[in-house]
Amino acid sequence: MTFHIAPYAEEYHDQLVELWHRAVSQTHDFLTEEDIRFYYDMIQNGALRAVEMWVCLNTEQEPVGFIGLDGSKIEMLFVDPLHHGKGTGTNLIRHAEQLKGRRLQVDVNEQNPKAHAFYKKYGFVQIGRSELDGSGKPFPLIHMELQ
Repeated sequence: MTFHIAPYAEEYHDQLVELWHRAVSQTHDFLTEEDIRFYYDMIQNGALRAVEMWVCLNTEQEPVGFIGLDGSKIEMLFVDPLHHGKGTGTNLIRHAEQLKGRRLQVDVNEQNPKAHAFYKKYGFVQIGRSELDGSGKPFPLIHMELQ
């Protein structure tokens, strides 16, 4: 796949919100529709602007994935389901690693084993666990760090 990674631009916002929704709907089967609406509102109303965002664009300059960073912590990484398994997520992590160094950290939903396996394969190891997510909801998080 030919792509390039660009800094977030407001012109991508609505496309990224919809990409997030497609990805979460396919990968976060533990969330109810109500939960998805709660997080959708957060993403729609500012979460994408609250972190350092990088967007993976295809040859048509359309977003196929994005990563949001807060310092060396990956706050969000989502890839369009049509591009899962094609290197988009890996390339976004490599980009973050070039920017921030090897001590990247990420929190992964415990009920999302594919995401957990993806980060493990890349070299992240578990360094902790929380019962609640960052919004105080009962979705346990696995805290991981790149080793």
